[in-house]
Amino acid sequence: MATTTSDTSRGYTSTKEQLQKRLKRVEGQVRGVEKMVEEDRYCIDVLTQISAIQAALDKVALGLMDDHARHCVIGGPSDVKEERTEELMAAVARLMRRG
Repeated sequence: MATTTSDTSRGYTSTKEQLQKRLKRVEGQVRGVEKMVEEDRYCIDVLTQISAIQAALDKVALGLMDDHARHCVIGGPSDVKEERTEELMAAVARLMRRG
């Protein structure tokens, strides 16, 4: 399974700043949940925030998959398309198995 390429450009390069902002927001949400637990907040409120975090991470993951499919698979070298497609499908499978 290839995890690097000789090209330093990644599928998410054009949206890197937006991706970093989303991840910082998720980081803040996680810190918020930690504080909620510290403050002994109501269980359902904590679970609701965890659900929001999971949804935010799913959105990030879907965006990365879309970028990877377009840039690294479809737009990538034809000699690695099959391997990269298999990698992408394995990543989809891992995301679907969680929980």
